Amino acid sequence: MVLLSPFSTAVRGEAEYPSFQKLVDATAAGGLLSPPAGTYAGPVIVTDPIIIDGRGEVTIDAGGRGSVMSLETDGATIKNMRLTNSGESHNDVDSGVLVKGNFNVIRDNVIDDTLFGIDLSQSENNIVRGNRISSKALPLGVRGDAIRLWYSFNNKITDNIIRDSRDTVVWYSKDNLIARNDARGGRYSLHFMYSQYNEVLDNHYEDNSVGIFLMYSDGVVVRGNTIAYSSGTTGMGIGFKETSDVEVSGNRILYCATGLYLDVSPFQPETTNRIEDNLIAYSGIGVLFLNDWQGNRIRGNRFKGNITQVAVTGARTAKRNDWEANYWEDYQGFDLDRDGVGDGPYEYYNYADRIWMDVPAARFFKGSPVLEVLDFLERLAPFTDPEMVLRDSRPMMSAELAHQQIMREDTAQAHVSQEAGETQPFDALKALRDSMAQ
Repeated sequence: MVLLSPFSTAVRGEAEYPSFQKLVDATAAGGLLSPPAGTYAGPVIVTDPIIIDGRGEVTIDAGGRGSVMSLETDGATIKNMRLTNSGESHNDVDSGVLVKGNFNVIRDNVIDDTLFGIDLSQSENNIVRGNRISSKALPLGVRGDAIRLWYSFNNKITDNIIRDSRDTVVWYSKDNLIARNDARGGRYSLHFMYSQYNEVLDNHYEDNSVGIFLMYSDGVVVRGNTIAYSSGTTGMGIGFKETSDVEVSGNRILYCATGLYLDVSPFQPETTNRIEDNLIAYSGIGVLFLNDWQGNRIRGNRFKGNITQVAVTGARTAKRNDWEANYWEDYQGFDLDRDGVGDGPYEYYNYADRIWMDVPAARFFKGSPVLEVLDFLERLAPFTDPEMVLRDSRPMMSAELAHQQIMREDTAQAHVSQEAGETQPFDALKALRDSMAQ
């Protein structure tokens, strides 16, 4: 049975196609190549800053060999093309577009039946925007990555649609923008390794094994993303592994096995991870700590419909973190003075829930009537001392109030910064990158 890419429109025939490389070689540096509609043969190597515009009518078929198109230049543009049928070599990183240059633009292309989608290696200030990317019909673990950055800086990865690829990975790279992408049917929607100061804004990640995973990657901003249905035994919305000084705010994490997962984070001394104004809802575990750690500021979040709000393996307490002004759906206190803040603290205990933490196989029964009955009986007459997992001294009485609390604090901080005369210096390089994105 032949499996077609979700973006394919026709089955490839046996015809031999004219060489696209000859057209590229005949185009002068700075020129425009917009060939007649049809299918052309790849692979193609671009060594001059030219513009290639397929107008949505041109396909390059690599014939199952190598990368469909390789950019070994600065300042080239590839747009409105269909790039298909790369090779299958992981060692050679066979891709739809293999980028080894700076200030290139790859936009509005359909990239299908390729091992890797777009690979940027030691490349800076490139724009990857509005592409539709899918991988070869291979088992998930041996597909290539939809987009991969390796030792690449100041790139913009925006508005791409990704289906049925493996991961989007950012390795040893910093100061990149990943925004408004839509990825589904993969493994890691977005995976950072040793990558600092990147921004992850307004993406939609659904039906992937893991949403966003930050590994040894400090100073990352993760804001305004929607992550849903990261399920399975290792499913999680956002994960941290020895990661410090990150902002995770305004995200919607829904229907995941684990909403947030923290492993020895923050790792650097005297740093703080700021986890604020997120909706963490309808998941198996809202927040899971691998161990008793500290340094996380968890404020103004909304915890709704999770089977277990917070869990900690090992020491089983998360009290050393800063919990404040969150909305907890299971809070049972009152607000007699009607100021929107609970009159008493929210205190979360582990009762029989600890069974599935001590015996991992018991997690299969988590949320079942059996464990619910055990938990209820232990609350009535504890046969062991329950352990307090966390204490929120100012629980909000509604999800809206928790959100408003953070908004007020942000506004107040902005006013303080303005009064102090804090301004950002003009960044000429950033202005140039922004102008290229238009």
